[in-house]
Amino acid sequence: MPQTSWPHAPTHLLADSGTYFVTAGTYQKMHYFRGSARLGVLHRGLLAVARDFGWQFEAWVVFSNHYHFVGHSPVGAPDAANLSDMLSVLHTKTAAWVNRLDRTPRRKVWHNFRETKLTYPRSFLARLNYTHQNPVRHKLVAIASQYPWCSAQWFEHKTTPAMAKSIRRFKIDRLQVDDDFAVSPEW
Repeated sequence: MPQTSWPHAPTHLLADSGTYFVTAGTYQKMHYFRGSARLGVLHRGLLAVARDFGWQFEAWVVFSNHYHFVGHSPVGAPDAANLSDMLSVLHTKTAAWVNRLDRTPRRKVWHNFRETKLTYPRSFLARLNYTHQNPVRHKLVAIASQYPWCSAQWFEHKTTPAMAKSIRRFKIDRLQVDDDFAVSPEW
């Protein structure tokens, strides 16, 4: 019998290993991670669960109410199914932490995530640029590498200047990314 997807949650298609672009947002786009301390915890948590679950990130950015990353599923895994488990761990731990801080037990913090498998090199490179340029797009900084919870500065140090410049040239205005989040200017 065919399954009907629930209209309020995306269908996760993780049957193949590969490279994915992922966006996750807080419930009702609330700014639960406003401020440098909270952003730092979410940022460290995201990188830690990625490491623990075997995901290799190429780009990431964290905001007060959402995050994006481009990452490769674990080497040797037949699929990307552990992405759901990885984000469940991150969301459970960060929700419990922020709810303890705010003295709001059992408050729903995270909503869901969306993923796109990247199968074309140009699509991959455009989403790398999109992820790095997101703090600029949200008008938090003039230059992406100035935002501390983004991989832009790390990427510029890791790659050659020519490669960084080449990736910055990829157009991002035509990408179809579900990113209608208004971010908090407090960081």
